Amino acid sequence: MQDYFGYSGKVCVVTGSSNGMGLATAKMLVDLGATVYCVSRSDTKIEGIEKSIRCNLSDKVSIDEAFAQLPEHIDCFFGVAGLSGSKTDYLTTFNCDFTANKYITLEYLEKRMTEGGAITYVTSTAGMFWQKYKKEQSPVVYAEGWDATVAALGKLPQIAPANFAYIFAKRCLSQFAAEKAYELGKRGIRVNNVMPGSTDTGMKDEFQKMAGGEDNLLAQTGVAHRLAKPEEMAGPIVFLGSAMASFTSGVDICIDAGCNAMEQMGHKKNQMNIPATNTLILKIAQKAMQKNK
Repeated sequence: MQDYFGYSGKVCVVTGSSNGMGLATAKMLVDLGATVYCVSRSDTKIEGIEKSIRCNLSDKVSIDEAFAQLPEHIDCFFGVAGLSGSKTDYLTTFNCDFTANKYITLEYLEKRMTEGGAITYVTSTAGMFWQKYKKEQSPVVYAEGWDATVAALGKLPQIAPANFAYIFAKRCLSQFAAEKAYELGKRGIRVNNVMPGSTDTGMKDEFQKMAGGEDNLLAQTGVAHRLAKPEEMAGPIVFLGSAMASFTSGVDICIDAGCNAMEQMGHKKNQMNIPATNTLILKIAQKAMQKNK
């Protein structure tokens, strides 16, 4: 049988692998013959993985300690870890969802990956339409290093609750993914971005609260009328990192059972009102930038 996915023997690193989409992704990679290293705040309990490494992805030192335990050559990276902001403060949420992925890419992946490598970030449907907000996101996206990124973020008001950090981080990561697809593409390294819709993970209750109730959360499930299973998100994630997607780079793939298409065609309204939320972030960010000139 032909190994179309091409994961056999490939060194793969998965963050957020102890539950939800990350766990499902790691399981699939093991089944496909990859050498899988799991990086998560809790132990990843999957038979067949190479190593489970505990890591606080909102902390630079913890990330450095984790990568000291990882191979010098990495074939595929899957940045799945994320926080909703419902149980964490603004900076912790933002650092886990954006700064960690940026730091890992610049500090480690660019040095440990070679031609044929693949990076797949996992943002969210909250990260859609990031192109409209590049002016406000760019100071954070292009800041050099962890400390400079945190400093750039600090110049913007930290909107309460920390759920706003989740949305802003996802937009910044989506922009960063597009930029790195261009830069790393020159070296034959692919970069893509998966934008999951509402999924039944360990953070279901948190997102339900963000949406304003179960009915509003289910309203974001498109024609499926149900939450996605973690495996239904892991499938596209694993595909993008595989040899099957060897000519695919710089792509945002929205996995939401047609929810965004329905909204764009006027068949439904966005119950979570993410466009309005982003408009608020935009206005506040613009004021902060004007103040700091």
